[in-house]
Amino acid sequence: MKNLSGMHLLESGELNKATAFSEEERKYYGLEGLIPDKIESIDLQHQRVLRQLGFKATNYERYIFLMSLLDHNETLFYKTIMSNPSYFLPIIYDPTIGEACLKFDVGFRQSRGMYLSIKHKGRVKQILKNWPQKDVRFICVTDGGRILGLGDLGANGMGIPIGKLQLYTAAAAVPPHYLLPLYLDAGTNNESLLNDPLYLGLKERRPSPKELYAFVDEFVDAVQQVFPLCCIHFEDWTGVDAINLLERYRNKACCYNDDIQGTAAITVSGLVNAMKIKKEKFKDQKILFLGAGSAGIGIANLIVSVMVEEGLSEEEARSQIALFDVHGFIESKRKDLLDFQKPYAHAMPSTKEFAKAIQIFKPTAIIGVSTIGGAFTKEVVEGMGKINQRPIIFALSNPTEHAECTPAQAYEWTKGKAIYAAGVQFDPVHWNGKSYHPGQANNFYIFPAIGMAVLATQAKRVNDAMFIEAAKAIADEVDSDLLSKGCLYPLQAHILEIESRAAHRIGKCIFDQNLARVSRSNNIQELIARNTYRPEYPVFSAKRGARKAG
Repeated sequence: MKNLSGMHLLESGELNKATAFSEEERKYYGLEGLIPDKIESIDLQHQRVLRQLGFKATNYERYIFLMSLLDHNETLFYKTIMSNPSYFLPIIYDPTIGEACLKFDVGFRQSRGMYLSIKHKGRVKQILKNWPQKDVRFICVTDGGRILGLGDLGANGMGIPIGKLQLYTAAAAVPPHYLLPLYLDAGTNNESLLNDPLYLGLKERRPSPKELYAFVDEFVDAVQQVFPLCCIHFEDWTGVDAINLLERYRNKACCYNDDIQGTAAITVSGLVNAMKIKKEKFKDQKILFLGAGSAGIGIANLIVSVMVEEGLSEEEARSQIALFDVHGFIESKRKDLLDFQKPYAHAMPSTKEFAKAIQIFKPTAIIGVSTIGGAFTKEVVEGMGKINQRPIIFALSNPTEHAECTPAQAYEWTKGKAIYAAGVQFDPVHWNGKSYHPGQANNFYIFPAIGMAVLATQAKRVNDAMFIEAAKAIADEVDSDLLSKGCLYPLQAHILEIESRAAHRIGKCIFDQNLARVSRSNNIQELIARNTYRPEYPVFSAKRGARKAG
């Protein structure tokens, strides 16, 4: 056990077994007298954790408790959250993670992951070598520029990479020792943080894009040298930076941006099932976005790829997609458009009213990525119901208060006709004698499965074909009974099995494109199983030492 013994072993979150150490282990490692005499199984310890959680009044309190458990006993932490994913995912991630990030500096107790400052420029490779695990396969990195719908949170955004990587394990059983959360500190423009004495990040304003990108260049190059099998997961960068950095590195390194590609894939997955309900094809849809940033563009681009698969040209596909922001349509007369928006700039009448935009464009689907709570007003939703027999309404912004509309509103205002999904989980809705079960278009259905497939195959690159396959795989997990209730996504209770099957299909896609760095397996499912983490304590032998389980 890395030559640890006594209190040092009990203080190691990775190796600690607490009351589960056997009598032999207690003697061998000098633990006698340091823990109660009773020897317990991990299952009994798990029951105690559940009892302790029952005393907590809010999900944020449960989050704090679970993070403390992670610090002290990593195996028991994952045993707990993997035992009931549908209950624990909203605690360790969205929506509780928003509150956790807002309070990150106040609640900080122990460092988890790495904090790489722009002041380290020129020494990034050297500093990455300080991480004790030498075989890192995934780094989730943010600069805190756009955390959820909360904006620039700087170092407080570190809660996101920590939480995202926990979902790799909780939802797809990626072994946690391969995972490294990282905050790339380039300052913040958040005045309240700059004036907060407890703020943990650089008390400097953000640099120019040129200076930032030069720093990220050094980081990406250093990762490939220090951790050659590592995939970089970009998370919660500002929209322009997110798109620019993805384009900068996607063909040079194994990397992806979950806000762009993961969000796109889970949205496409929901649309695949919406097409099953409507008995229609993608190529016959007209889709209007509220929001024209990185998420909207990423979703639009992936939808174009699917439409092209169904026979349209890229130009024809783009003509069936329109985007709308605070200034109105992304249209050809505007002079304020960014390069990545211009392919969707059509000749459109000028209007700043989204309800009017629906009358003009006549979409079959509206997708909200605006972070503006309530932006899908009654007039907007009723307008969709008037021009569509089954209007598709995706209110994807989160946290909950930022959702463009609730499912209850969507069903009521369309008289039960809406095909609805949200970015957060809502309770079932009962309307006019029928029960609706709105699904959650959450990226955790996608990126952990991508992660497991990349891990098992040691993929050289991550591309859109892999995300399209992930989208279709997740859609195929929803049976006709769920579809009849308006649920477009599979039940979270079975997420480990679901993502294992999705990873199998993504792995096949990786092999088919010759992107794997391992020999093609005749049994991809077995290859994935060999890489699967199981929350079990190490097996001990006084002669051989300890062998890590899982």
